[in-house]
Amino acid sequence: MIASSLALSWRIAIIFVAGVAAGISNGIAGGGTFLSFPALLALGIPSLQANVSSTVGILPSTFGGIRGFRRELTLHRRLLRELVPTCVLGSVTGTALLLLGSEQTFRSVVPWLIGSATFLFAMSPRITGLLAKMDRGEEPHAVRRRSLFVGIFLASVYGGYFGAGLGIMLLAAMAMTLPYDIYVLQGLRSALSLLINAVAAIVFVARGHLAVMAVMVLLVGALIGGWLGTMLIRRLSSTVVRVLVVVIGAATTVKLAIGS
Repeated sequence: MIASSLALSWRIAIIFVAGVAAGISNGIAGGGTFLSFPALLALGIPSLQANVSSTVGILPSTFGGIRGFRRELTLHRRLLRELVPTCVLGSVTGTALLLLGSEQTFRSVVPWLIGSATFLFAMSPRITGLLAKMDRGEEPHAVRRRSLFVGIFLASVYGGYFGAGLGIMLLAAMAMTLPYDIYVLQGLRSALSLLINAVAAIVFVARGHLAVMAVMVLLVGALIGGWLGTMLIRRLSSTVVRVLVVVIGAATTVKLAIGS
């Protein structure tokens, strides 16, 4: 196994590169977890520990998205504030399900989660294309508003349990319930993703279960990668990153399904 054959310096280098790649991916197209999570698995870190360590480690990569959508977030800060309690409650619920459940349960469920999230990620260009046509310039009525909060709660539970593909799930929930254009939805998605992952990270840090060395290296790599991602987003085709993320997600799904 790679974990027993590589020197510490090589392990640190692999985790650092994975953190940078995850940060760049999140900055350009999302899906950073598909890069950091398999890297930690390949180094022999148990799947549950790899999941919580990846969630904490790549958190800095989302800062760039918040900065890029400042105007949209300012315009809709009231809605954002209203969604905060729902996101917090959902994320805490998801982390509780993860930490109170067994390693075997997580190992059995996660291939399905990764597979579903990979499919959603692969389909996201079509989703965003449809969303771009949904700017109706009107406030959602009561039924759609309730549906929004239910959808955000369920996405937050998923994010607290396993965050890969969280952004697409949030985007889909908002697309079906909000009349705003794609840029507003992307801004809200960035802020809510950061909040959900931050809440989960706080719980994971408080409860332990972290591969501390891996988290520290990922934090540095993801911070650098997120910064690079915001610089490259207008210069590098997101198609290349998207294909890589989908391939890694599909390969990870198959590997975990066979090994479960």
